[in-house]
Amino acid sequence: MKFGALAGVMAAVVVVTACGQTPNNTGNKQAPPPTANLKPLDKVGAGEGQLNLIAWEGYVDDSWKKAFENTTGCKVHAQYAGSSDEMFSLMHGGGGGGGGQWDMVSSSGDADLRLIYAGDVRPMNEKLIPDWTNFQTYFKNPPYNTISGIHYGISLQWGPNVLLYNTDKFKIAPTSWSAVYDASNTGLVTAYDYPITIADAALYLSKSQPSLGIKDPYELTKKQFDATVALLTQQRKLIKKYWPSASIEIDMFQHGDAFIGAAWPYQTIQLKLAGAHVADTIPSEGATGWGDTWMLATKAPHPNCAYLWTQYVSTPKIQAEQALFFGETPVNTLACAQMEALQAGSCAQYHANAPGTYFDTIKFWKTPIATCADGSQNCIPYDQWVSAWTAIKG
Repeated sequence: MKFGALAGVMAAVVVVTACGQTPNNTGNKQAPPPTANLKPLDKVGAGEGQLNLIAWEGYVDDSWKKAFENTTGCKVHAQYAGSSDEMFSLMHGGGGGGGGQWDMVSSSGDADLRLIYAGDVRPMNEKLIPDWTNFQTYFKNPPYNTISGIHYGISLQWGPNVLLYNTDKFKIAPTSWSAVYDASNTGLVTAYDYPITIADAALYLSKSQPSLGIKDPYELTKKQFDATVALLTQQRKLIKKYWPSASIEIDMFQHGDAFIGAAWPYQTIQLKLAGAHVADTIPSEGATGWGDTWMLATKAPHPNCAYLWTQYVSTPKIQAEQALFFGETPVNTLACAQMEALQAGSCAQYHANAPGTYFDTIKFWKTPIATCADGSQNCIPYDQWVSAWTAIKG
């Protein structure tokens, strides 16, 4: 992904992240994006008959897609992407803004600001999404998709990046991320093969080396970044294999190629269903996490179908179905009862009923940019994260 072109634009951005649990949270207060003055729809009209989506695999399953198509007449065509970089490239190609081809993208927090400041997505009217009022407070206006009260998408699902481990190998449950940096675990460790993994190490260092002064794992000065890269370079000697997809990590744990490492709840659930002796935890330092957003392309050819889709996937029933299908957590608080009806115990299992304080332990993905929270231009932007990650892996 060519991110360097955005560096100049995003260097001018001033980040002031609002507290996640305050009722008046309006996201962050960055500089206005290129599409800030584009007015969103004030009402949803008849569908245009088609909807073209860029999505994570599993986000447009027939079990809920077909009912939407039958009800609205909007025929859904989905292009699955394997990474946030691929999503950005697809949306940014063809002249940007979705190229007049794509309507929406199910972007994760590490790509949202890239899309927003490249002008590829436009503001959405949250008032046209009836279930938005039922969202967890944090996900109404999260800092990765909401800027000065303007929504550049509607939150969908989320999940923490947990510490997954083999309970036979680790009979005493690990309570700290230090386990994945411990030389005694050489050859047992795995990690997500993506630059955003740098934030996991930064979060650990924010607690284990407080003198570094890391307050936000996505806003790192050169000194903080260098220390984080050094830790990950040292960890490389412990890594048996990095995992680029959930299915590969599952296979690694099943075949003894990994015994401990960062994962998503999905991997834990699938491994347990297969009889693997595993468990997961959010360590004492907290965890990073992802929050996904349906974002509307600036040049979306079917905006009414896009809004109809967003309304549909925001409802408790569909939120619950997607959560259980994919192994993630709905943002709609009313989905909890639906989850319980489908699978007893799943609401608590996926933290769908978590109190607001739970989110204080999770640092959700957001695009690293050059401007720090204090307005200085001392933070390391994402293109340097990409270069560093390539060097770390060797």
